[in-house]
Amino acid sequence: MLFALLLGMALHFLMEDTRCLPGIDFAARVVLRVGVALLGVRITFDQVSGLGLGAVLWIAAGVAATICVGLLAGRLGPGGTRFGLLSGGAVAICGASAAMAIAAVLPRDAKSERDTILVVVTVTALSTLAMVLYPMLAAALGMTDHAAGLFLGGTIHDVAQVVGAGYSISPEAGDTATIAKLFRVALLMPVVLAIGLAVRRGGTGPGAAPLPLFVLGFAALVVVNSLGLVPGAVASGLSALSGWCLVTAIAALGIKTSLRALTEVGAAPLLLMLGETVFLAIWVGVGLWLGV
Repeated sequence: MLFALLLGMALHFLMEDTRCLPGIDFAARVVLRVGVALLGVRITFDQVSGLGLGAVLWIAAGVAATICVGLLAGRLGPGGTRFGLLSGGAVAICGASAAMAIAAVLPRDAKSERDTILVVVTVTALSTLAMVLYPMLAAALGMTDHAAGLFLGGTIHDVAQVVGAGYSISPEAGDTATIAKLFRVALLMPVVLAIGLAVRRGGTGPGAAPLPLFVLGFAALVVVNSLGLVPGAVASGLSALSGWCLVTAIAALGIKTSLRALTEVGAAPLLLMLGETVFLAIWVGVGLWLGV
C-alpha cells in the first residue's frame, strides 16, 4: 500500500486532466468499498472465540477507548474531529484499511483526501516501527508466546506487520497474533456502521455520508465464512482481490493528494497518532498484566 500511495502521489498531475477524473474517483470510492467488504472473508467466529472471552472484551474495549482518545484529542487540537476519528480508527483497528473505510462514510470537504493520506502514511510508518520494536519489548518483559501474540495482535496497526512480528517469535505467537488482529479487523464493521449512522443523523444535505452498505456486505461475508459456506480456494481468491482493491484505492487517493498539502499540516497530527499508538500499547499491556 505504501508503494501504491507514493506512486499515486507522483501522478498527482493527472488531476489536471478532466478525462482521468471519473476513473480516479471510481477507484477512490467504489473500488475502496468493494475491497473493505471483501475483508470479511478473512474472519470466522471460531477464530475469535479461541482467544478467550476476557481477551476479546479487553481488546474490544481498547479499540473503543483509542477511538475516543483520538476523537477527543482531535476536537481539542488543530486536527479537528475528522482527523481524530480517522487516526483513532486507523490505530485502533487495522491501519490504512480502517482509515480508508472510515473516510468513506465521513462527509467530504477540502481536506478529506489530505487527512486520509496523512493518516495512511503515518500509521504505516508506526506499524513498521512497532513490528521491529514490539517483539523485543515482549522478550524484555518475559511474555509467554501466547501473551506476546495477544500483545502484538492487539497493538500493531496493519495485518502484514502483525504477521511478521508474531512469527518472528514463534509459530504459537504468530497464530495468536494473527487471530487477535483479525478480531480487531472484524470490529471495523460496527465502528464504521456507527460512524455512518451518526453522520446521517447529523445532516442529510450534500455533506452527509450515505448508509455504509459495504459494511453490511463485510458483515454478511463474516457470517457466511463462519458457517463454512465459502470454499478455501474461493476465500483465498476473494482475500487477494480485497488486497488489490485496497491498493488501487490508495493509489487513487495518492493521485488526489498534493505533497505540498501534506507539508502544511505540521507536527501536531503526527504526535497525536504517536500518542494513540502508545495509549493502545499501554492498554493491552495492562490487560495482560491483569491476566485477561
